[in-house]
Amino acid sequence: MLADSLAAKDLTLPIGIALGATFLFSVTGAMVAIRRHYDIVGVFVLALAAGLGGSLLRDGVFVQTGPPVAMRDGAYIITVVVASLSAILFFPHVELLSRPFLVIDALGTAAYGVVGASKASEAGLSTLACIFVGVVNAVGSGLIRDVLVREEPLLFKPGQFYVFASLLGVAEFMLATTYFHAAIVPAAISAIAITFVFRLLAIFFDWRTTPIMRPPPDG
Repeated sequence: MLADSLAAKDLTLPIGIALGATFLFSVTGAMVAIRRHYDIVGVFVLALAAGLGGSLLRDGVFVQTGPPVAMRDGAYIITVVVASLSAILFFPHVELLSRPFLVIDALGTAAYGVVGASKASEAGLSTLACIFVGVVNAVGSGLIRDVLVREEPLLFKPGQFYVFASLLGVAEFMLATTYFHAAIVPAAISAIAITFVFRLLAIFFDWRTTPIMRPPPDG
């Protein structure tokens, strides 16, 4: 199909967007570790899992073009270290803000969705596959973070449109670049904004999905 062949074109994003997403998710991992009173090793390991988990899942399972990007470029590990130190230094101040964790998570989810779709497109995947990989990249880091600390993942909870927000942004990015031939960076920025704004609106206005089957009443 024409759309699928167009999806295979080079959609290379500036590395700053990928590093920014890595930093944001690494901060969320470090914040969780600090709240659980982990030591410096625990903070770094959880920051590493949160910051790079989604990209390692993407490159290892879906985009099999050699060693994962995060392992080929030392800037990613450095970003995780900087994020860990930032969380340690500024954690007392960040905790005073309103819902800081969810806001940082929302921005990281928005950025990583676009990065995942871009990497999938570079590997020659179809448009729909790029959208799928982008969403997996976006939510994978948060899923790994929550599983490691034995918390029910945000992904599985009836909640504020976690996956749907990512899907909207990633789909917009792929459609804009594939069908309308939009410039890569403006398309990425608009897609990140769509996911981030929708996610924040869902958080602050408490828009919620509903469970398929409600639990029985007590008693």
